[in-house]
Amino acid sequence: MSRENYDSITYDNKIVRAFSWASIIWGTIGALVGLIIASQLIDSRLNFSIPWLSFGRLRPLHTNAMIFAFAGNAIFAGIYHSTQRLTKARLFSDAISKIHFWGWQLIILSAVLTLPFGYTAGKEYAELEWPIDIAITLVWVLFAINFFGTLIRRREKHLYVTLWFYMASIIAVAVLHLVNSAAMPVSLLKSYSAYAGVQDALIQWWYGHNAVAFVLTTPFLGLMYYYLPKAANRPVYSYRLSIIHFWSLVFIYIWAGPHHLHYTSVPDWAQSLGMIFSLMLWMPSWGGMINGLLTLRGAWDKVRQDPVLKFFVVAITFYGMATFEGPLLSIKSVNALSHYTDWTIGHVHAGALGWNGFMIFGMVYWLFPKLYRTPLYSTAMATQHFWVATIGLVMYVVSLWAAGVTQGLMLKTLTPEGKLLYPDFLQTLVAIKPYYWIRLLGGLLYFYGFILCIFNLYKTTQASTVSDIDERVLVPKRFIEVGLVEELSNPITTFNIKKVGVDFHKVLESKPLLFAFLSAIAILIGGIIEIVPSFMLESYVPVHAGTVPYSALEVEGRDIYIREGCYNCHSQMIRPFRDETLRYGKFSEAGEFVNDFPFQWGSRRIGPDLHRIGGKYSEFWHYRHMQNPKMVAQQSVMPSYPWLMTNTLNLSMTPAKINALKKLGVHYTEADVSNAREDLKTQALSVAAKLKEQGLAEDVSDKEIVALIAYLQKLGTSVEVAK
Repeated sequence: MSRENYDSITYDNKIVRAFSWASIIWGTIGALVGLIIASQLIDSRLNFSIPWLSFGRLRPLHTNAMIFAFAGNAIFAGIYHSTQRLTKARLFSDAISKIHFWGWQLIILSAVLTLPFGYTAGKEYAELEWPIDIAITLVWVLFAINFFGTLIRRREKHLYVTLWFYMASIIAVAVLHLVNSAAMPVSLLKSYSAYAGVQDALIQWWYGHNAVAFVLTTPFLGLMYYYLPKAANRPVYSYRLSIIHFWSLVFIYIWAGPHHLHYTSVPDWAQSLGMIFSLMLWMPSWGGMINGLLTLRGAWDKVRQDPVLKFFVVAITFYGMATFEGPLLSIKSVNALSHYTDWTIGHVHAGALGWNGFMIFGMVYWLFPKLYRTPLYSTAMATQHFWVATIGLVMYVVSLWAAGVTQGLMLKTLTPEGKLLYPDFLQTLVAIKPYYWIRLLGGLLYFYGFILCIFNLYKTTQASTVSDIDERVLVPKRFIEVGLVEELSNPITTFNIKKVGVDFHKVLESKPLLFAFLSAIAILIGGIIEIVPSFMLESYVPVHAGTVPYSALEVEGRDIYIREGCYNCHSQMIRPFRDETLRYGKFSEAGEFVNDFPFQWGSRRIGPDLHRIGGKYSEFWHYRHMQNPKMVAQQSVMPSYPWLMTNTLNLSMTPAKINALKKLGVHYTEADVSNAREDLKTQALSVAAKLKEQGLAEDVSDKEIVALIAYLQKLGTSVEVAK
């Protein structure tokens, strides 16, 4: 083309810089919080008896920071950088870009200001309360407008594979967030899930697993398909494979969520469906891994020298490991051992720190010299970061694998007489504590890598003398059929679309709205088939005659339980295994959870299951246990909760809470709502009287501890099956 056929435009690099820095800074903070909670599992005194520093409140902050702040900001940086170059167009709106950036940072800050202070919805990876959920929705809509608006105004007709994964991610996250976050507000920072029990569990893990799929997998695959060929200066190995990879992944992934609920009260058909599709997921996942690694054929000398490619290679390798381990853990017989243990935690961190973390580090080390137009300050330091983080990550993951298998085997081991060899859950925690030390050391090494990265990137920016941050380029005035971004010889673009041999896909790749629509259909099919039946659960979930709603005092106690993050360590789901029924009591049944908004089955056991805890111990035992767990179990790693003995129970919202639950379907009467405070006080006096009879000198009838004790004593006692 002659020069008159080109226009000069400027790519927006400012927004890419902003999101890149936000990712690394928030990631460092999130990793630091992770170190704190890892150390608290070794020595509970490091909770310092301070509410906002306790493990149960910090753990959700850590997970949200690493997923939505570290990974989320990196996704936005990569999408905004690569999309401009793949479409030959500046982002749709500079104003939207800025609102998106600052809106997302305010959402993250709101998590920092709410989660440690006990404002939580009590659902893993979806703990933020309803006003923040609304803010997330609004910011995500703006992000979608900016992205799809850029596609519509593009000058490059063909949509490269990277953009496919971006589209699917944006659509899927919107659907997942809207469905799972439905709630009944009680006040500005208090709400109840719109779903209860089995239904809530199905929807939550449909969301939770697919948050991993469409936040931590598909957008990062989009980044891989762009930045790996760029860094290696080689074309993608197989465009045909990328087509198969994309469609099979987005269709299959959405079905896999119920594998988190094996042997629970969820219907067997849903569990089996989740397992089958999880096993099927292995094939497209490894197709993506193979496509990435084989892109580097003939470039291994460069891999040995370039830290960017080192990070990418290990990231893709950990992606392959995690996507093999995930289907493995979905097999029911394996899941029977692994679930509720640290094996699952090791698996999650292999993906999050290995696949996502290393992709982010490789991306920013490649991006910053381009964004600031100066060489990376120190390639040697980046290489040191790579080795330190790799060693730390291997120590971290392997130690948790060992801890999980050790604990799982100990919990299941029976004597020849059929009794538990290790009847006390605490025996397993003592056995795996050495692995927690190794995990902590590995985490320290990984955190040190963050420090090296920040320093290296900061020094790189300081060396830049460029005053014009944005990048001016020449782009064609009309669509071009083949040839994608900066120049026609770009390694990403050196394929012939006709070689794909699928004419309909060639057409599809030039129609973003149609492509997005078909992606949405592929995503929604599995969700509809799995989720819609959950809205008809009342027709086949037997509600026991003895099931009664929580009293007003027990509702307040349950809210305290959720506020303190007890679900992060304890489950309320006894599976139908001999070892669990011997240790905890009768297995849990679906009808017992109809009044649980939200469900509290948990996903990890750092402490014993609590579903049959009611009546097992005296009120005074619970009091001493919450005041100082070591008073009843010397080797306990549980934090102490002294503030529960001094905090006055807040009754201002009690009637509103009962009314909200009534609207959600709990069988309360109008009298229950109007008399909520009086009923609460009557029961509180009864619990306080029992405490006095059992040896407690002071009157605690108006303290939070009484409500929590009432709730714990309720668990597993209100239905006939529990007798």
